[in-house]
Amino acid sequence: MNGDVRAGVRVAASVVMAALALAALGACSLPRQLVEGAEEELTEGPFYTIPTPMPEGEPGALVRSEPLPSAPDGVDAWRVLYHSTDLDGADILVSGVVAAPDDAAPDGGRTVVSWGHPTTGTRERCAPSVGIDPFDLIEGMGELIDRGYIVAATDYSGMGAAGPDSFLVGLTEGRNVLDAVRAAGGLDIGASDRVALWGHSQGGHAALFAAQQAADYAPELDVQAVAVAAPAVNLGKLLDADIGDISGVSIASYAFDAYSSVYASTPGIDLDTILTPAAVDAVPRMAELCLFGQNDELHELGQPLIGGFLSADPASTEPWASVLAENTPGGARLEMPLYVAQGATDTLVRPELTAAFVEQQRTLGTEVTSEVLSDTGHGLVALRALSTMLPWLEKTAPARE
Repeated sequence: MNGDVRAGVRVAASVVMAALALAALGACSLPRQLVEGAEEELTEGPFYTIPTPMPEGEPGALVRSEPLPSAPDGVDAWRVLYHSTDLDGADILVSGVVAAPDDAAPDGGRTVVSWGHPTTGTRERCAPSVGIDPFDLIEGMGELIDRGYIVAATDYSGMGAAGPDSFLVGLTEGRNVLDAVRAAGGLDIGASDRVALWGHSQGGHAALFAAQQAADYAPELDVQAVAVAAPAVNLGKLLDADIGDISGVSIASYAFDAYSSVYASTPGIDLDTILTPAAVDAVPRMAELCLFGQNDELHELGQPLIGGFLSADPASTEPWASVLAENTPGGARLEMPLYVAQGATDTLVRPELTAAFVEQQRTLGTEVTSEVLSDTGHGLVALRALSTMLPWLEKTAPARE
């Protein structure tokens, strides 16, 4: 099969997967990604098991890797387990996937694109790397590989490998994204220190936090560009806009469960300070469910909570208001160019919230390229943005020197 045909097949497969899977982030009706029982077998198996005692290592240092035989033609890929840090600076292990062209790297190495995936759940078995074909949810992977990039895709902490919750926990997600690049450097694939960040929805949130802290957290990396599609910004307003439907209830359940765990030592962070008794009971159970394959269960728990989820406004109730503000990206100029894509008909990440974020970044002095895609909702925005994002990326962060 020649390169053009392979690329066409990958694009067609991506369209099908995106249409079936990612579009449903707004409707919470995702199909099954995994063979029944496969996720338990993988996450309980030796690859994802945290060694005891946990070995010491710098952020990004590989603990183990294994080849992925399901990689497309022309691609070498590995499942990886690597060191990272959480928002408090604690050493943790995080899993993910690294993919690279299977030919020799050019002089000067290849630029690494670190991908932040959209919401798939929050538990270990919900990690993208656990899937039979983890490449389907890396939007644009085939095109990036064809252009000569390496792709690093973190699962985020607590997914795949056991670890602290990370859902919409900005510092943790961002560090996981940056350390995935360092992990790619531990493989003999010609990874350079040149980096681009790319993320969709929750992954856009992660990519923005990676960009914000890159200079301090990973100063050896040359982060040249960050691209996001329908990023989760202004969490307080996002919650207020979405809480009236099942998607908002589901996403809020993931977030509040994560925050109540990660910020457990913060006085007043109890769920019953902002949620109704019914929601307090349901949230921990909803957080156990993945978006892939467990939608009936999510709907059964979440539908009765629509209109009866919140007892107080988290955006104006402390300490929740401070937690939401701390985990909202923006507020400072980004040193690298920023690309933002938004679907005009998105009902999950609302266009007006993204537009306000873009204007804020421009006011701060960030170099921003903004695209609003007509007749495009939340699920397909990253895929449809590739036609403009990829040429922009080639100019701002080319695959080779």
